[in-house]
Amino acid sequence: MVHVYNCHPFSSQQIVQVEQQPGLICCGGGALFVVATGGCKVEAYNVEKDGCPFICRFATMGTVKSIQHSTMGDYLVTIEEKNSATYLRAYTNWRYQAEGKARVGVRLLGHLLRGASVRGGVQMEIIEIPLSERPVAVACCSVTGDLLVGCENTLVLFALRRQNQQSLNQSQQMFPNTWTNSQQSSSQSQGQITGSNQNFLDFERSVILHLPKLKPKQVALCGVYVAVQAELEVLVLKLDASSEPKTLEESLDAKKTDHLEDQADFQVLPRHQELLGDRAKDCDIPVSIEKTGLEDSAGQYTLSYVLFRRFTPDFFQGCSVEETQLHSLQLYPLFTSNQSVSLEEPSCIFCFFSLPSAGYLYSLKGGVELLSAYQYPEKVLKAVLTDHLLHVITKNALQCFTVRCAAVAARIEDPYIDSTIKACPPCSLEVCALRMQLFIGLRSVCVYGRHVILLSTADAETPEEPERTTQRRGLSRKWTISSPKETSAAGHGWNLYVVATVSPLTLYQEMVEYSQRFAETNPQPQSLRHLLSEAHLLLRTSLLQTSEQQRNIEEDSVPSLQTDADGPAEKQTAAQTDSQELEEALRQNCAQLGDCFSRGSQMDCHLALPYYRMSGLSVTEIMARNRPLPSSPHSYGPGFLFYLKHYLLEETEQILSQEAADEVIDIFSQSEPSQLISVCASPSLINISPAQTLRILQHLEDTAGVSVPLTTTMATMMLRLDDLPQYTHLIERHAEMLLVYGFIEEPRLLLHGRGGGQHTHIRPTALTRQLAKSQPGLLVAAVVALHENDKVQLEQADHIFKELGCENCLQVDFWEAMLMASSQETIIQELLFRVASVYIDRLTNTTSDTHTNEPRTPSRRRPLKSADDLINSCSHYGALYPWLTVLNPAHTTSSQHQEALYKLQSLLCGPSLSVGSVVPLMERLSEETLWGFSLHLLCATRSGQYDGSIEKLLDRCPQAIIAYANHQLQDKHMVLWWQKLLPELCNRTRAAADNGILLAALKETLVVVAMETSPTEFLELMPDDGTASYFLPYLLTCSQRRLMA
Repeated sequence: MVHVYNCHPFSSQQIVQVEQQPGLICCGGGALFVVATGGCKVEAYNVEKDGCPFICRFATMGTVKSIQHSTMGDYLVTIEEKNSATYLRAYTNWRYQAEGKARVGVRLLGHLLRGASVRGGVQMEIIEIPLSERPVAVACCSVTGDLLVGCENTLVLFALRRQNQQSLNQSQQMFPNTWTNSQQSSSQSQGQITGSNQNFLDFERSVILHLPKLKPKQVALCGVYVAVQAELEVLVLKLDASSEPKTLEESLDAKKTDHLEDQADFQVLPRHQELLGDRAKDCDIPVSIEKTGLEDSAGQYTLSYVLFRRFTPDFFQGCSVEETQLHSLQLYPLFTSNQSVSLEEPSCIFCFFSLPSAGYLYSLKGGVELLSAYQYPEKVLKAVLTDHLLHVITKNALQCFTVRCAAVAARIEDPYIDSTIKACPPCSLEVCALRMQLFIGLRSVCVYGRHVILLSTADAETPEEPERTTQRRGLSRKWTISSPKETSAAGHGWNLYVVATVSPLTLYQEMVEYSQRFAETNPQPQSLRHLLSEAHLLLRTSLLQTSEQQRNIEEDSVPSLQTDADGPAEKQTAAQTDSQELEEALRQNCAQLGDCFSRGSQMDCHLALPYYRMSGLSVTEIMARNRPLPSSPHSYGPGFLFYLKHYLLEETEQILSQEAADEVIDIFSQSEPSQLISVCASPSLINISPAQTLRILQHLEDTAGVSVPLTTTMATMMLRLDDLPQYTHLIERHAEMLLVYGFIEEPRLLLHGRGGGQHTHIRPTALTRQLAKSQPGLLVAAVVALHENDKVQLEQADHIFKELGCENCLQVDFWEAMLMASSQETIIQELLFRVASVYIDRLTNTTSDTHTNEPRTPSRRRPLKSADDLINSCSHYGALYPWLTVLNPAHTTSSQHQEALYKLQSLLCGPSLSVGSVVPLMERLSEETLWGFSLHLLCATRSGQYDGSIEKLLDRCPQAIIAYANHQLQDKHMVLWWQKLLPELCNRTRAAADNGILLAALKETLVVVAMETSPTEFLELMPDDGTASYFLPYLLTCSQRRLMA
């Protein structure tokens, strides 16, 4: 379906004053080239000035049958006929003819002129390009300036080269035919080409493609893409330069393919076929590459199929050949705003071709896709694609259609398109016809910038007038090339028009005015949304190519035609002004599209969010645009509610005034009461009236019933009213665990700013501060639950407790609670190190004396979990080793000191703490006290230093040695009883025979050794100077145990 709107994309028209009837026209570089009927003379006119003044005129060497202009290199290429022979020629430096210099040089391809032309470089050159077959069609690449020639069954690609005077004085060199070299060599502006005395253009044949089953009628070239069009077939190929040599099938065998069109009296028509991307290689059109003999190791090519489309001819209503064949093949590049036209390949490349009844636009890069199919109301003779519009001509009208190029380019340029942040109308949006301008006898059309050039011949023979003399397609395949028809000598009435199109901004403004007609009658018609989407794409197209790039393109294209006296600074200022106007218009358009989708259907109401975001409007302004209509005072559009919910769910810094916040509460109380809890928790609504909101929440509770989040929200409102008794009453309605579940459901009741990642500034709410004072256990449990449900990160939770001033109490309680709840190993190890560090700090900063009369400060608040609680409920805290009871002081330290000591000892007795990570911290604790010594002994024991631990323990506290040995010297460490402990006790007892503690320890040790060793081993362990009567009972016990075993 094609929408039709009566817009005015054309601003003015003027007639070019040509002396003879035009036969062919083309344009480029700010100039219009006219080939008079008869075809041996080319005239150039300046289309950028009023009246299209004459530039120059030069003669051709034959009758011109086809003419093309290349922007890169500013040269003309023609197919000419003379004496029944066909030639291909290129005309360079043609602008010097405007200076009255009639000298013209003629040379062959690759043979540069010497002498005066080299020294001065001020003459036009005609380059003869020899071909082995008759040229049928030519095309110039707008990106590189390369030349593609279509012959009977071959395509020949010529790379544009630059030669300078220094290279002319040396032997001619052959350059690699790679994409990069071609692009670099031809990326110089034609202004440099014509303005320099040192640089000259030449061409180098780079590759030949053989297509034995396809007869080209039109060709197109853009970068690495090659397109060829037959009567009913279009084939697009990609020709990539490859550094790896690859053997390609020569075309000699393909040339011998036997065509059957001359061997049958009937024609079998092929079926309709469309093959995109990799599937295109399945077409029945073989293509082979013939080496030119000039390639080096870096000049190999790889060929890939991109697109193939075949149409079935329609013979209804007696259509002739001309009425059913394809025309207007075009490869169109589009650069985005972050690209340089001369240094990068295009972000997007589009392929357009047309039947007389329909046109087709494909996107080639990033996946081949059919963007638009244009259904024409009448037979179209020719079409030209531009970045903004598609211009087509019929016999009596110029028609203008919209295009979808900007929709593709926008998605390539910006990855956030089609998200909740940004939006753009889809590529599949139906196209529309903006205008049909009547003319008489249109015959040809070409476009340069904002100028559409039309050739009309009132008495020209139309395709319908030959009274069906043209052979029918079904009778023979010997179809002739459709050549330009010449007007008879007695003909009258021909004109050459230059129609100027309005600026995109002006056309956008007209579309907006046009759309207001729909808005006045019905704010939700499909046409309103469609027209605003068209306007959006129009602005995007203009913004994709910035004003600076457009200025550079125009300056590089037509340096000799520039007469503007403004300096670079003035031009840059003008470009910035144009860009600012376009950006402002785009914001206005986004606001209008947001209005459309805000009241739209549920299917696409979500688009209101990105469009409103792109508009730059504040939420207050958007609310003002979406107030209900008088006919439905309580009706808000689903798109507006969708936007408002997302805005309130996000952690933005914009805080609404009380009036706006109360209006938001009223909106949701009328439209979606179930969202009121989430809305009230938004940090943007911190200024809402608590009394009014409480009445609304009370009404919600009466209608929907009691819920934990609703009760908590009402308690928050009571806090803001300083009604603590009522707050306490509401909080005590539910058990603490249910309250925790309520906070998981709506975390913003406790935390604001949590949605922006780890480094987001997060802050506690008033409810959080109250809980820290009155119910710290509930607060800790709630934050742990939020962390375990991925509602808050560990660093953010730490920041909350620091904001509350509880980093030395509640924060540690939170870490201890996290150790009980978390199952993530990385978090567990981090928390173990943190709590160990805190316990060491507490032991370092507190005295070991009791402080019975010292007042309790906030930092000395009783912990939520004691050491015994942690040992019983957390697997990372281990039960204290029995020998520690001997070393720990009994009620000789403060309660805080003793609690920190027990918790640290429990961690060291547990299975999870890595001792190596806390050993450096333990250096802060002295071993002079028994509790300090116990901690160092624990670390040494956990590190496997049993020998040293036994010695230290015998030195400091021998009464604990047996308890230590009974607990630690087990299993594989049992041998230390007789290898380390027994010798140490014997030595120390020998030195202090009256030490009862050592003697008791020695007896206990001998009992264990007698139970674990054989009599022979026991005898070997007895000291040489020992008393036999002392050791004999233990030896007897060992022997009896041996006999019993």
